[in-house]
Amino acid sequence: MRPVEEHAAAVAALIRATGTETVALARARGRVLAADLASPVSLPPFDNSAMDGYAVRAADLASTPVTLPVPEDVPAGRVDGPPLAPGTAHRIMTGAALPDGADAVVQVEWTDGGLPGDAVRVDRHVEAGQSVRRAGDDVVAGQVVLTAGTVLGPAQIGLAAAVGAPELTVHRRPRVLVLSTGSELVAPGQPLRHGQIHESNGPMLAAAVEDAGGEARLLRFVPDDVDEFLTTLEAALAEPTDLVVTSGGVSAGAYEVVKDAFATRGITFTKVAMQPGMPQGAGRYADRVAVVTLPGNPVSSLVSFEVFVRPALRRAAGHPHPDRARVWARVAEDLRSPDGRRQFRRGRLDLDGTVTPVGGAGSHLLAALAHADCLFVVPAEVTEVAAGSEVEVWLLDG
Repeated sequence: MRPVEEHAAAVAALIRATGTETVALARARGRVLAADLASPVSLPPFDNSAMDGYAVRAADLASTPVTLPVPEDVPAGRVDGPPLAPGTAHRIMTGAALPDGADAVVQVEWTDGGLPGDAVRVDRHVEAGQSVRRAGDDVVAGQVVLTAGTVLGPAQIGLAAAVGAPELTVHRRPRVLVLSTGSELVAPGQPLRHGQIHESNGPMLAAAVEDAGGEARLLRFVPDDVDEFLTTLEAALAEPTDLVVTSGGVSAGAYEVVKDAFATRGITFTKVAMQPGMPQGAGRYADRVAVVTLPGNPVSSLVSFEVFVRPALRRAAGHPHPDRARVWARVAEDLRSPDGRRQFRRGRLDLDGTVTPVGGAGSHLLAALAHADCLFVVPAEVTEVAAGSEVEVWLLDG
């Protein structure tokens, strides 16, 4: 059987790096920045008040309490604020530009709250620079604030907006066509006849593509007929596609439509030394588009996606961390694993560093996978794992 690493390398080599595109900030969350972003402005762009209070000259407060006239009000956003004359104070709000001539802000709690046009009594002395945010404290104009390869979350988008960038150059999301095959499949919400099942792999894998940063297009219910399968595929490939992912039809049965359709068209089928997910396929369909074929059992399908497709998609989209976060934990109970096959078990990771298996090893037990928050790995050469032994854990929510 083919080693897991060898098949992962084959899949990664198929999925080529995407190009770049420019998107509005509102569409940039989760994308990977493709070019450095330098700020054209400083942050803050001007000296401003860190407090609601009064802009003053610190020298005027050498002896307190002191009463100062308040000729002006300086709210945030005022652009015509007059300079501060010696021996006076301007009422000022947080974020407002510090008037010329002022060198400190005394917070309102240290005063009697005098109104503009009247006077204010200041009860405490402040030093020059008190409660003042200096221009460039955070960012200096010309500084690179976000580097290529940065994954754009809320804070990064906020920073881009703060330096005035309305859009960003990012790696394009891989475009993935997800095909579900099987004449036994019925859409969720429709009644089942004996021998039929609700189709779950398509929505599951499309969601996995989106979660990995790709752009999924779902084509459902391709019948177990080679000619119809190829006709449907060709029509779908009229739209730009970076990768085709199929589920089902790759085992050794009599109605394996995916294998029958692809075996002479550039796709190599193999058995990978893993459980679940042994039957796999990968290649370039008619030298045109990358194809990864996954097994049809739902757990096998999603685990295979996690092991082979997800990291390849993220790497193609420029993601600096394509793999799931991994930790080591102690397994909570004794386990057995097949010799020569790397086992990926569903589990829940506790705060004490213990991972508890969820469900058995069966590839049809989707409910157990839905209640798991991690996969843990039993190496191919290990057949028995004693409770308390350490295992590698893949975090499914990170």
